[in-house]
Amino acid sequence: MAYLAKIAIMKDGKAFRQSRTFDRRQAAAEWIAKREKELAKPGALAAAALTEGRLTDAIERYISTSVKKIGRTKIATLRVIQKHRIAKMQCRDIDSAVIVEYAQELLTTGSRQPQTVGNYLSHLQSVFAIARPAWKFELDPQAMVDAIKVLKRLGAISRSRERDRRPTLDELDVLMRYFVKCSERLPDKAPMHKIVPFALFSTRRLDEIARAKWEDLDVEGSRMLVRDMKNPGEKIGNDTWCDLPPEALRIALSMPRTSEYIFAPVNKVQSRSISAAFTRAGIFTGVNNIDMPDEQRLHFHDLRHEGISRLFELGRNIPQAAAVSGHRSWTSLKRYAHIRQTGDKWAGWKWLDIVCTPDREKVSPLAASRPRLRAV
Repeated sequence: MAYLAKIAIMKDGKAFRQSRTFDRRQAAAEWIAKREKELAKPGALAAAALTEGRLTDAIERYISTSVKKIGRTKIATLRVIQKHRIAKMQCRDIDSAVIVEYAQELLTTGSRQPQTVGNYLSHLQSVFAIARPAWKFELDPQAMVDAIKVLKRLGAISRSRERDRRPTLDELDVLMRYFVKCSERLPDKAPMHKIVPFALFSTRRLDEIARAKWEDLDVEGSRMLVRDMKNPGEKIGNDTWCDLPPEALRIALSMPRTSEYIFAPVNKVQSRSISAAFTRAGIFTGVNNIDMPDEQRLHFHDLRHEGISRLFELGRNIPQAAAVSGHRSWTSLKRYAHIRQTGDKWAGWKWLDIVCTPDREKVSPLAASRPRLRAV
């Protein structure tokens, strides 16, 4: 047996109704008395008119009704949050203490890093920011602000750590030998032997390379339109022209025009396969070791760091480097300010000529030492 407690109040021609179910009759009566007293306070009735609902309902509304396209990572993160018990709570019951507890639980039981937890709350904060003014959900945006402030003080959330790992000439030599051999054996697979040096010289991110199209390439201006460039505030629709160093432009022009995408058969949805191929190559060639700490491993994104560092070593200043990397905020490039002009360690790099030579003229460095047979 259950007891349904109902409240109905008419004010200014508008009816306010609220109900709650209880296991005991006395609890239902006490709730009615307490709630009526709360609603009698100035402004309480207007606040109570907000939509009752759970956090998961607010998240779903945010995802389904957003006209602006939401990034894939953000949607995936919000879906993960919907599976947690905090998403089943009523919006009005979620305060800063609840959010802090949720974040700490992610750290302890979920074994997530402070940077990852910070990303979770950042995506969730977008829901908190508009749920009340847009759909009248009882979510308090200030609760999220307070929780984030507390969690930063506790060290439970933090920004992603900046990596300083740079590839060596020997490491790239090993990887390029492997990728060139793969391209000869499997010519229909992603041209990693060209993608890797392009990432280094252009400083482009993996997914930016995967979705690069011929129509985005300005050969005369030696630049490329990077669509949906990542930045802290906005990604979708953030199209930016970035300068291409001559080495990067040369690699791009060496690709055959067999598809709308420059690095065909790669397309905009295959960035994960490129990352997986790079990871496998690192293990197979011995550049990376399974037992290595992550900060010692070579990641694909480290090629971008190497490319930006190279620009400063060539004597470029922050605005000139930003024109290539696409950084909106020069503050992000201050970490490179200590680098002084030391020359170009990639000058005369043999692999640039090898990967830019048309296939019909190219002699594989792996086959160069093999004895050739001549018909007599």
